[in-house]
Amino acid sequence: MQLQTVIYERKDEVAIIRFNRPKVLNAINRQLTADFLEALKVAQADSQVKVVIVKGEGRAFSSGEDLSESKIMPLEEGVHHIETLQDTARTMLKMGKPVIAAIHGYALGAGCEWAMDCDIRIAAEGTKFGFPETSIGATVANAGTKLLPLLIGLGRAKELIFTNRMIDAREAEQWGLVNKVVPLEELDKAAIEMAKKIAQNSTVAIYFSKRALNQGVCQDFEQTLELEARDTAVVFSTLEAAQRAKATLERTKKKKRGR
Repeated sequence: MQLQTVIYERKDEVAIIRFNRPKVLNAINRQLTADFLEALKVAQADSQVKVVIVKGEGRAFSSGEDLSESKIMPLEEGVHHIETLQDTARTMLKMGKPVIAAIHGYALGAGCEWAMDCDIRIAAEGTKFGFPETSIGATVANAGTKLLPLLIGLGRAKELIFTNRMIDAREAEQWGLVNKVVPLEELDKAAIEMAKKIAQNSTVAIYFSKRALNQGVCQDFEQTLELEARDTAVVFSTLEAAQRAKATLERTKKKKRGR
């Protein structure tokens, strides 16, 4: 795998994908989009990887679309670029492994949309979030028009998109756009700790849980109940579930004997 604008590494059961265009605050061009999609597919296919972390090199997570490239992009290439962008969103949303965004500096436009495509967002203090698309005659993509209202509510989503107002990490946390805010120097540590905590759990159970949660927002209660029943039956039938249940019972017995 040869990646020009993304750094990929695996530490034990955690894959780390880093955007690597620091001179332009990891602005998203065709090469970065293609490299990111390739890295996501590698992480998805690697059976040793249980959790994926996405972050940016330099001073930002991503400042959004690289306008210097998009201005001169022929229509056919532009359509292909948008389709590849949408494929990155599809891959993160459908991947059976949790994806954590470790965000610092700026997460704007498509950069913020990629962060929303992740399952969990941890932000460094002072990080700025926003959607400048309407100011340049563009629209939100990467499932952002679906995810942003789910995370912060329809009214606030419209405010951010219509006005292009940026919010900082603390306000983003209050609104529900990010899960947690930490000092910049603790960002990597917080992301790794979260990833390791998730990796301790059942891979099968995490897969079905993520799928059910993502599908649940589009289903009625009856469909959700049916999906949960089906998934629970599948998970309980695995050897891992039996081993985990046995281990839990043994720990409970030891605690009772120790009282």
